[in-house]
Amino acid sequence: MANHLLENEFLRVTVADAGAELISVWNKTTGREHIWNADPAVWNRHAPILFPFVGKVKDGKYRIGDTEYAMKTQHGFARDQVFTCVDRTDVSVTHCLTASALTRDIYPFEFRLTVCHRLSGKELAVEWTIENLGDETMFFAIGGHPGFMPPAGVRKEDCLISFPGKAELQYVSANAAGYILPQRKTLPLRDGFASWQADIPDTWIFEDHQVQSVGLACPDGTPFVTLTCQAFPMLAVWANPQGPFICLEPWVGRADDEGFTGTVDQKKDIQTLNAGAKQEIAYTIAFHG
Repeated sequence: MANHLLENEFLRVTVADAGAELISVWNKTTGREHIWNADPAVWNRHAPILFPFVGKVKDGKYRIGDTEYAMKTQHGFARDQVFTCVDRTDVSVTHCLTASALTRDIYPFEFRLTVCHRLSGKELAVEWTIENLGDETMFFAIGGHPGFMPPAGVRKEDCLISFPGKAELQYVSANAAGYILPQRKTLPLRDGFASWQADIPDTWIFEDHQVQSVGLACPDGTPFVTLTCQAFPMLAVWANPQGPFICLEPWVGRADDEGFTGTVDQKKDIQTLNAGAKQEIAYTIAFHG
């Protein structure tokens, strides 16, 4: 396994073979790190890729037709696999993960997941291609989970979360077991901003293409990270109570509803790929300063 360095005059980015995970974005202008350090005492991830499921499946099981499969881990398995680096330049790196004996036991599809991290100016593009290499219809979900550090001297509780052009948003959240509650709640915004407070649920999940852009800003509204995710039907915001970081998570699909008893094709925003088909989706992160 190796780590791969991408660099230009503004940013120095590190991506690992392990999970094809973004593990560092060093801002040369401000002299600060943007990505959480994966302290295992708090949260041992930086920016994992969630595939082939986002969140939990009910009771660690899911059904395709009448056949039941086990998926005991939250967020699928890709984040815990070693990807193969298939292309590398000074400003981009491309990784690939394909089906194996290990994955087929819990996810019975012949897939290829290609992940490209591409640096341009002060922006990093994260590009995914999901391919169905098999003969049967394939179902999947996919999501990003990057954890961002506030600027030096700013607590996460004092950060503003930016939703440009929005006056309010509707969100759902999960119960203690990780399943989605049916209640939709309203998040009021002030001039397009919200703040993360201790009385807010563990995760905000904004569905139905409500959010195309989200950012983190200083208390005075000055932006320091902006994530653009126009193609994604969902966006989640999560902050570990014990950590100083905030996660901005573009999702295609999510955890099962509380009490869900359906088959995989009935999951919220599950994606379908015919035999031989592929799907591409990407988001970008702009680092200000």
